[in-house]
Parts: sequence; structure tokens; C-alpha cells
Amino acid sequence: MNHSEISSFIWGTADLLRSSFKQHEYGDIILPFTVMRRLDVVLEPTKQAVLEAAAKKMPDALRDTMLKKAAGVDFYNTSEFTMRGLLSDADGIRENLTKYVTSFSPEIADIFDKFKIFDVIKDLDDNDLLFLVVERFCNPRIDLSPASISNADMGDIYEELIRRFSEVSNETAGEHFSPRDGLRLAAELLVVGEMDDLTQPNRIVKVCDPCAGTGGALTVFADRVAEINPQATVVTYAQEINGQSYAICKSDTILKGGNIANVHLGDTLADDQMPGETFGYQISNPPYGVDWKKSQAAVRKEHEQLGFAGRFGAGLPRISDGQLLFVQHMVAKMRPVDEGGGRIAVFLNGSPLFTGAAGSGESEVRRYLLQHDLVEAIVAMPNDFFFNTGIATYIWVLDNTKEPRRKGKVQLINANGIYTKMRKSLGSKRNEFTDEQIAQIVGLYNDFEDADPKLSKVFANEEFGYVTVDVRRPQRDERGEIVRDKKGRPVADKELNDTENIPLTQDVDEYMAREVLPYAPDAWIEPRKQKKGQLLELKDGGTVGFEIPFTRHFYEYTPLRPSSEIFAEIRELEASIAEKLRKAGL
Repeated sequence: MNHSEISSFIWGTADLLRSSFKQHEYGDIILPFTVMRRLDVVLEPTKQAVLEAAAKKMPDALRDTMLKKAAGVDFYNTSEFTMRGLLSDADGIRENLTKYVTSFSPEIADIFDKFKIFDVIKDLDDNDLLFLVVERFCNPRIDLSPASISNADMGDIYEELIRRFSEVSNETAGEHFSPRDGLRLAAELLVVGEMDDLTQPNRIVKVCDPCAGTGGALTVFADRVAEINPQATVVTYAQEINGQSYAICKSDTILKGGNIANVHLGDTLADDQMPGETFGYQISNPPYGVDWKKSQAAVRKEHEQLGFAGRFGAGLPRISDGQLLFVQHMVAKMRPVDEGGGRIAVFLNGSPLFTGAAGSGESEVRRYLLQHDLVEAIVAMPNDFFFNTGIATYIWVLDNTKEPRRKGKVQLINANGIYTKMRKSLGSKRNEFTDEQIAQIVGLYNDFEDADPKLSKVFANEEFGYVTVDVRRPQRDERGEIVRDKKGRPVADKELNDTENIPLTQDVDEYMAREVLPYAPDAWIEPRKQKKGQLLELKDGGTVGFEIPFTRHFYEYTPLRPSSEIFAEIRELEASIAEKLRKAGL
């Protein structure tokens, strides 16, 4: 079986569960048993050696180390049972399976604790399904051993099962999962700008995903680095808020020989589990359009008390969407410039490009990113690309050590039309990248200012900036005279209040003279003032804002067809309809 067929067979366990469990409960059962079976077959060749080591007397301080050495991997199970062995005692399967699970090393016990495995075992046993489920996972038709299923393919199986679980659970659109073809593009954009760094002999590469899910992005990045430099050691770090995804990511990490101490459970925004750590590379797909109410108290406290000494100094976006908080978190985790710098590839939807007026949290974050020259490129992805949402998405590439030709500039790449239709949709995912299309997009990135202008455009950072000014016009009395206050100043007519967004690259006075005063000669700019505690940038009486109107820059005007041509088509259609009616005898 290939990994897709194995995934389908495993998900077929749902047929056993259908009469006793609700659809949204299937994943709670299928996912932990998938992990359990994978660990079981990994440990099977050294089972006897572990049992012999466990029977020996040894100091408690050495026990864990010696058992791991006997197992040949960084985990073990001291139970006499294997999953297949459990089937020899149908009546005692609940008791024996419970003993089997509790005999795993502490690192694995934590995984099954997050899966709430003992509740799962009880529920299955109460419904007379425990034996049948164990039997199905031990079916000789599926071989989950590393000899048959690589770590990468096992990761694909995990993600496919979780995608199916998500679909039947009706998860929100923001809680989507990352397709491997999209991750390959993101990983390629990360490495293409750092080949000198990544190709150094015996290079140690630190990479982090603060919204790791099942760890798919880290796997794809590590695989790509291994292709570039087999001598490199990729050290992965992860934080994930969902217990099940954390459990899968952690099990995947330990199976690959990684350090599971680097895999953390918790809310990245409210409780950073890796304080003080910085990374040369970060790749992530944070949730889209998901509110951050649960994190609000901790985030606001850090913003107000620490400012730029913390992670959220640039600004706080509206409570309904936390994407730019994750971006700020990642920026705070970039390896310092004097240590080689850091690079980020992060998936976002369209909202962070333009949501929020000048002075808003979103605009302030964009201002920080652009004025600090951190945004290197933004790639528009095809629609219908993710499993659970068809919305427009973008890959933002950030770098704090841009190469000279990119300094002070941002490259926008429109890959929205570069895709291949899938033969069969997977959830909302109808489009995918081929390897050639990924190479085409990376080629556009490499060509920079020489790339096809229909697909790639380069702008100076300040071209995304503007100044929002308050334009006022005076009240007039019954005689048409301007109303003035006690100091002789014109009193503004509130009904005529207006604002103008003036490009940062233009002179405000010249803009007013050209665009406003010819139509309202009595208009003036009312200077804005900084409120207490604000750190806005004021310029020429207005507030500086930034937005990236991606779609506008790639819009191509299609002229209307001549009316004579449209009229001729209508006459042809009328004649055709009349002829059909005549033949029908009407």
C-alpha cells in the first residue's frame, strides 16, 4: 500500500465506530492508535533487549538512559506486551492495554496523556469495540514500520488523518492544515536566500514553528536542508496549542531522533515556551482570522509593560484576528544580525496586507516591519489551495540581513494563476503546485527586478506608506461669512469633515494644492496630536500609515467591448432563437 491507501485503511476504522460514536469523536480514537501502532512497530525489534535491561537492578538515575540504549531510540516500553500480543487475551484486553500504555517512557506517556488515551480505552471497551480496534491496527495489510513507511510518509499519513478528522468535526476555517506542496514552496523561499549559510560543512541549523500543528512544516524544511547539505544537522523547535496536534508532532519528532524537549505545548501568544531562544529560520502557518481573546490579558500586559523589549511592541491588531501578533512573535525570535541574521516564511491571508487605518494596530505593525526593512517578498498563492479554506493566502518572506540589491525594497510575486488542477479535490483544496511550478515561482524571486513584470513587481518600502490628514472646512453663517471663534480662527463645519490619504512619497502641500484646494479653496489641514501613551509617527499634521494593496498592483484593465459588437451578438442570438422556435412550430 502507498501512504494514501494506508491512510484510507486506517480511517476505515470509522466504520467500526459509526454506531457507537459521533463523527467528531472518530479522530479522538483513530489518531492515538495510529501513533501507538507506529511506536509499537519501531520498538518491536529491540523488545527483548529492553525487557532484559528492565529486569536488571540499576540505580534509578541510570535506568532511563540504559533502557533507551537497549531500545536503540529515545523511548521505550517495559511491558511484556506488543499490540499484536494483546490480541491473544480478548477478555483481558482493557487491563492489558492499559498496562501497555503506562509502560512507555515518560516522553511517550505525555503524548498519550494529551490524547486522553485512558478515556478512549474505557469508551471503546464499554462499547465492545476495543479488541476490534486493536485488531484492525495490527492487520498485516498495513505495515507502519520504518522499513516500509518513511518518516516523511508517516507525517503525510498523520496530516491526512487529521484533515479528515477536521472535516467531519466542522472545524473553523482558520484551523486548517498545511499542504505539503505549499510548504515546499515556503521552504524553498527560505533556503534560496541563504545557500552560503546552509552549505557550510557540519552546519547546525535551528528552525522553529511557533504554530507547529503536527510538525509538517518543520519536516519539509529539514528534508530540503538535507538535500542541500547532507552534513548539516537540523534542530527543530516547535510550540503548539492543540493537545492532539502536539502529541503527533512530539511523536513524529522522537521517531526521527529529534530532541522532544524542543516540542512544547501551550499558547504561543500568551505563554512563550522558548523565552530567550532565537532562530536562523522560522516557517509557520498560523491560524487565519481567529480571535485572540483567550490570550488578550497576557498579550496586553506584555505590550504595555515591556514595549519593544517584549514581543508585541509594534502594536496590537483588532481582537478578531491575531495573525500579526504571530508575525511579531517570530520577528522577536529572529537570530540577531551580528550572529548571522534570521529568515522567516509565514503564511497569512489577505487581511494583514491592508486591514486597519493609519495609527491602527495593524498599520503600526506594517510600519514597523517596513521601516525596519524586514519584508523581503510576498507571494500570492492560488485560491482553493488549503484543505479547509479556499480564501486567498500569501507567503510573507522576512529577513533582517537582506542582500544588497534587496535593501529598502519589497518584491511582490503574483503566483495566484500558477497552479495545476487536482484530479480529485481534498476538502477545499482543488489546486496544487508541481515541482516545475515551484521552480517557476522561485525563479521569479531570484530574477528580482528582471522578473516578468506581469508576475513580479518591486517597490521601495516607502511606496507603501501614506499620511492620513484631517481636512476641515469652515462653518458659514446666513450671509455666507466664515464663522470664527474668540481667537479669530475658523470654526470647522463637522458635516464637512473629511480625511485624505496622501502617499508618503508626495509633498502634502503640493497634494492639497492639486487635489483638494481647487474644489474647496477654504479647506485646511487640522493637525493631529499624539495621545498619551501612543507611539504613532506624525508627519505634516497627519498620521503615517502603511498598507500593501497587493491586488491593485497587479490589476489589468480590460476595456469594455464596443456596443456595436454586443448589439451584433444579441441580434445573432435573437435570430438563432427565432429559428429554433420556427422549427418547433411555434
